Amino acid sequence: MARPTHVYTIDYVASLIGENIELLQKIANNSDNIDYGEMIHVHDGSEEGITTFTDRGIESLQEFLADIRTWDGGVRQFLIDEQCDPERIERIMADQPKS
Repeated sequence: MARPTHVYTIDYVASLIGENIELLQKIANNSDNIDYGEMIHVHDGSEEGITTFTDRGIESLQEFLADIRTWDGGVRQFLIDEQCDPERIERIMADQPKS
């Protein structure tokens, strides 16, 4: 398998796939949520660095999002399980598509 030669920043991925950046950041906090090696942390001299994804990482992220949306409680329950701040949960939920 060929190695990735480019990656996409988490901010760009959020706009590319139309997802809430805070939700993607919460998912990215646990590397077990994305296929191994498909999410790459880039040290840019800042304290936080930058989270990036390969093409397959974006697919993996979309698959994970589709999966959590089928769970009882969906995205909200995922955020609660991840011990997300209640205010952050409400911001993310306000930005979710209504189905």
